[in-house]
Amino acid sequence: MLPIPAEELNGSGALGPYWTFYHAVVAEQLGRWLPQSPSTVLDMSGGNGRWAAQAAKAGHRVVEVVDFRRPADVQPLHDISKVSQVRADDLHFLPDGSVDAVMAEERALSVDLMAESAIGDVARVLRPGGRALVCVDSLVLGMAILAEQNYWAHLRQTGEVMLVPWPDGSITRCFSSVQLRELLTDAGLEVEWIRPRTVLSPSTVDHVLASDSRALTWLVNTELDTHPEDDDTVGIHLVASAKKPVHGDAGASR
Repeated sequence: MLPIPAEELNGSGALGPYWTFYHAVVAEQLGRWLPQSPSTVLDMSGGNGRWAAQAAKAGHRVVEVVDFRRPADVQPLHDISKVSQVRADDLHFLPDGSVDAVMAEERALSVDLMAESAIGDVARVLRPGGRALVCVDSLVLGMAILAEQNYWAHLRQTGEVMLVPWPDGSITRCFSSVQLRELLTDAGLEVEWIRPRTVLSPSTVDHVLASDSRALTWLVNTELDTHPEDDDTVGIHLVASAKKPVHGDAGASR
C-alpha cells in the first residue's frame, strides 16, 4: 500500500490537511535554511513561484528557472525587482560561481532523470561556500508505487537507479539516502544533512489538526526538531542540504 495514495500526491483530495502541514514544513525549513544576509538565490523548483516568493520576501535576489526540463505552472511575478524568471532547460546561462544558494524543491532532481548533469550544473554555478537544498522522491515511495502497479520484479533492483512509471504516464527517479549522498558528493558538494521531508504520518497529522486546528505550528516544529538523518525508511520525499567547499577545505571530495 502506498504511504500516500497516488491520486493524493498532487496535494488535493482527502489529504488536504496533510498537504497544509507538508507545505508549512517546507516553508519553515526553507526559512531556517536560507542565507541570513541578502544573497543571490537560484530557484530551480519548476517555476510555480511559491518558494521564489518566500526567498524574495526574506530579502534575497532570486533567479527562478521556468520549465527546468519539465512543464511548470508559471505564476505571475510577486516582486519583479527581486525575482527574475528565466526560461531554460539547463543552467548554461549562468556563469561559474554566480549564486549563493540553490533551491531544488518540488522533486526537481527526481523529475529530471539526468540528475547527475543537473546537480553538476548546480555545483558549477554555486560560489565556494554556497549551499544547495534539494528534494527528491524517496525509495520508499518508488517501491510503493511499483508494488501498487504489480511491478514486483522491479522491487528486486533496489541497488540500481530506480525509474518509476506513474499512472499518468510520467516517470520519476527515486533515491535512497545513500544514492542521494553519492549524487551530491560525486558533484563535488559536501553533504550537511539528509532527512525525510516528513516523518509524521498523514493519519497523525489529520488526528491532531482535527482536535485543534491551532496545533499546526506545534506539529511543524515537532517535525523539524526531530533528527532522522539518513533515515530513508519513512517518508515519500527526501531532502538534503549540501555545500560547495571553499578551496582548500579539508572535507572537499569527489
